[in-house]
Amino acid sequence: MSRQNYIFTSESVSEGHPDKVCDRISDAVLDAFLTEEETARVACETFATSGMVVIGGEVGLSEQERLKDYMGRIGQIARDCIRDIGYEQEHFHWNTCHVLNFLHEQSAHIAQGVDREGAGDQGIMFGYAVEETPDLMPAPIQYAHAILRRLAEVRKSGAEPSLRPDAKSQLSIRYEDGKPVEVTSVVLSTQHAEESQSSDDIRAIVEPHIRDVLPTEWVTDKTEWWVNPTGTFVIGGPDGDAGLTGRKIIVDTYGGAAPHGGGAFSGKDPTKVDRSAAYAARYLAKNIVAAGMAKRCSLQLSYAIGVAKPLSIYVDTYGTGAIDEVAIERAVASVMDLTPRGIRTHLGLNRPIYQRTAAYGHFGRDPEADGGFSWERTDLVEALKKAVR
Repeated sequence: MSRQNYIFTSESVSEGHPDKVCDRISDAVLDAFLTEEETARVACETFATSGMVVIGGEVGLSEQERLKDYMGRIGQIARDCIRDIGYEQEHFHWNTCHVLNFLHEQSAHIAQGVDREGAGDQGIMFGYAVEETPDLMPAPIQYAHAILRRLAEVRKSGAEPSLRPDAKSQLSIRYEDGKPVEVTSVVLSTQHAEESQSSDDIRAIVEPHIRDVLPTEWVTDKTEWWVNPTGTFVIGGPDGDAGLTGRKIIVDTYGGAAPHGGGAFSGKDPTKVDRSAAYAARYLAKNIVAAGMAKRCSLQLSYAIGVAKPLSIYVDTYGTGAIDEVAIERAVASVMDLTPRGIRTHLGLNRPIYQRTAAYGHFGRDPEADGGFSWERTDLVEALKKAVR
């Protein structure tokens, strides 16, 4: 029996965090190639530091000679991302930073397995869902994301002009009888304008917005607030600390409340099961919980490079299941084709829908009309119920 009374903490980082700047650029490059060709292959990594962005990795089109036509666009793609995030600092400015592009043609040895519709790599992927929030996400990570999304909105709208792009949030939530009931601490570090501002000044700016996105009854007189606890935070983003694609995988998923297979998402096209199978696993876990089969569910998939069929499917309902876990595993295999091609087709993943995933979590978002966040749909509920009858 799992613990019912405890405190659990998760963190999030803003779109202006150095690593998230890199995730954003990598996913923007991916979207650009998928816009040109839905079967484009992309494995794009980005590194950012003071005054510089370095982009590398491999890309593939059906006619590789066309790659040269697109390489000249990469620099502008990166600058557009940096500008939208909001960086116009002296040592990291969208218009003046150096962008170096080292993308190259995809390895033929990797392509041969993927071209046969096998998985783009070996690996294990996890999906998770829990009844704690309307989006069936763990509360600490969902609300840590919500805080930073709200602060980005008021920064970009001009409502809070002293805020700057780089920020981190952290929430500790107390659980009673397995349910979230109270925020025990709020930690926020946010970059701000050069004018000297104390921690109290910054707290006065951000606290109303934080309270607005948290359930009112969760914030009490006992809640501890730690806002810019070290004081001044003016130098931020890649000028303050180097960034790299794929270093915030726990922020991207479940905030530590569930296992993570280890593979990052950003910059990878959907033939890479690191990304597509993790989306499929979340989709299935969410539908299992939405169908009332369990209050909490973790689902693991495993693959081998060049092999289409998943090697294993494992479901854990942590003792909350209304249906036997083996029966759920069988149902999962019957309601969705879990080959890489099947996942891409079912979720419509061969589309330029990835740049928007780069910050504030890949999960717990609303499905969008153009196919974005399709893995958040709950349209498998009836099929799952039927499959276990």
